[in-house]
Amino acid sequence: MTGWHAPESLIARYADGSLPDSDAWSLEKHLESCAACAGRVSGAVRATAAGTVLAQVRGAVLDAAPPVRAKTPVRAKTPAPPVRTKTPVRAKTPAPPTRAKTPVRAKAPLHTPRLLWAAAPAVRGAWLPAVLLVALGAVLLAHVADFSGARPLLLAVAPVVPVAGVALSYGRHADPLHELAASTPSAGLRLVLTRTVLVLAVSLPLLTLAGVVLPASDAPGAAAWLLPGLTLTLAALALGGWLGLRAATAVTGGGWLCAVLAPALAAPDGAVSRQLSDQLSTYVGGAATQGGWAVAAAACAALLAARRTTYDRLDRH
Repeated sequence: MTGWHAPESLIARYADGSLPDSDAWSLEKHLESCAACAGRVSGAVRATAAGTVLAQVRGAVLDAAPPVRAKTPVRAKTPAPPVRTKTPVRAKTPAPPTRAKTPVRAKAPLHTPRLLWAAAPAVRGAWLPAVLLVALGAVLLAHVADFSGARPLLLAVAPVVPVAGVALSYGRHADPLHELAASTPSAGLRLVLTRTVLVLAVSLPLLTLAGVVLPASDAPGAAAWLLPGLTLTLAALALGGWLGLRAATAVTGGGWLCAVLAPALAAPDGAVSRQLSDQLSTYVGGAATQGGWAVAAAACAALLAARRTTYDRLDRH
């Protein structure tokens, strides 16, 4: 018995199935040691439509069960005769001391395999080759094809690469064991953030390094896309609570590409690279613009924290 008891509102939400999984698990753990709350929860569940159906099923099972026959009493066994005392065995000569075995290396902590299992879908499939293709493609365009717009093009595409990686790392389409993973206490936002961190850890260094080795141009610096990329990723996660993760990434990533590439593609022939550089200077260049992206990233992170419980039911079915 504990000193805390579940309030009626919590029990009512548990009975009608509207309580989030994490809160339901916490309540069920409390019921193991609190008979009073267990009785209240049982009564609340029986009062619902599901309780009526369960009562009918229980009654049908009891009616169909065959009667249990009484067992025949077992006769008492005759006491066994006393056992003779054995002759004492002589003590054996002590065995020579054995050599100490080489110490075995300590195994990896249990949380390491769990972390790798949770993060693995973030680097499986076609996403990781796609990141390498974007980075190497920009380098080859600049140094082999002598394309002067390689850096602006990379800076335009780089912010949506981690957004696409997040969309491709969570859900039934990405993880064959998604149903199993989604039913664990570590599912929901925690699992999404674990895979998002791995996506960022892979894509940010590769794309930034590719931007560093590209020839200088009028486009902003190689790291100018980092804050926009982080903001778009957080915005996709925040919108995922309303739209679903894949739809949210399509909205944020597609919106960025339309805003940056559409004016450049509409420019006259020969001025596409110049127009793209001007667009990027407007969207990611300068301290004031980068400060705006930082504020937007903080706002998206706050919104994601406020709506974290929506990920408890995200893509479960």
